Amino acid sequence: TALAVERCASDFSAERTISFFDLPEGSDLKGRIIGQEGKNIRAFEQATGIQLLIDEEANSVTLSGFNPVHREIARRVLEQLLKNGNIHPRRIEELSRRVRRRLDDELRKAGNETLKELGIKGVHPEMVKLLGRLKFRTSYGQNGLLHSKEVAYLTGMLAAELRLDEKLARRAGLFHDIGKAIDYEREGTH
Repeated sequence: TALAVERCASDFSAERTISFFDLPEGSDLKGRIIGQEGKNIRAFEQATGIQLLIDEEANSVTLSGFNPVHREIARRVLEQLLKNGNIHPRRIEELSRRVRRRLDDELRKAGNETLKELGIKGVHPEMVKLLGRLKFRTSYGQNGLLHSKEVAYLTGMLAAELRLDEKLARRAGLFHDIGKAIDYEREGTH
């Protein structure tokens, strides 16, 4: 059984830590992504915090990194770079800043929508953003934000049945895994 678990874990781990991009056949994009003496690829990795792996045989690029939010930023930056073909360090840095700001807004929006749906008020803005980050986190194959909402509903229903504070129980259920939003950036578990 240990061998089966190891094989399953590596597939699962790879699925959660990498993103693939197929490049058009016959294009010079590989060289342009790398840049003169590797300047572009270094700028990309420094700006996004995600490793860029270029497959010489297949026309593909792999984004590799444990932080799902950084990987999403890198995916969006690379997508825009490939779309217009204008690839150089300054453009990479500019796109990274722009994409990061947009994604921060999306995270806040996702957090606020979740709180509104559950009728939870008075949450610190940083916690709202962390809640939104769960949208890009999976645990045991399940989306982190959807799982937290599900738990919030269940804990609310249990509290109601037991004649306890339903709103407080929903709040506790929603935030039970909030540490998973930052466990890629800090030591220890969630």
